Amino acid sequence: MKFTRIFNDDQGKSQFGEVNLDVRDGGPIGFLSERFPVGDMIFRETPSDYDFKWHPAPQRQLLFIIKGRCEFMVSSGETRQFGAGDVVLLEDTEGEGHCSKALFNEVRHSIFVTLPDGVVFG
Repeated sequence: MKFTRIFNDDQGKSQFGEVNLDVRDGGPIGFLSERFPVGDMIFRETPSDYDFKWHPAPQRQLLFIIKGRCEFMVSSGETRQFGAGDVVLLEDTEGEGHCSKALFNEVRHSIFVTLPDGVVFG
């Protein structure tokens, strides 16, 4: 299973990366990852005109997009678009951070799951 991450390089610049999460045969229910400890779960509704300039993530967290679409930009100017069903690991908690904005005049519904120190994926 793969999903995108946003992280800081050694100079505090944000970059896109990829997480490759191992899953194993769980029998008739499908494939399962190992269990990971998590912190809080936050439901969020983001307005259709959302356009938040440079900011770091407030803490390491997983973003699960339920509805709507958005675009993230990292330090290099590279952008990627995400929509319902996408997962993004936000790890750029220092430095200049990233930009995020709503796309197509859509409200976004999402869930943030905070991660305790020491949780590593992939």
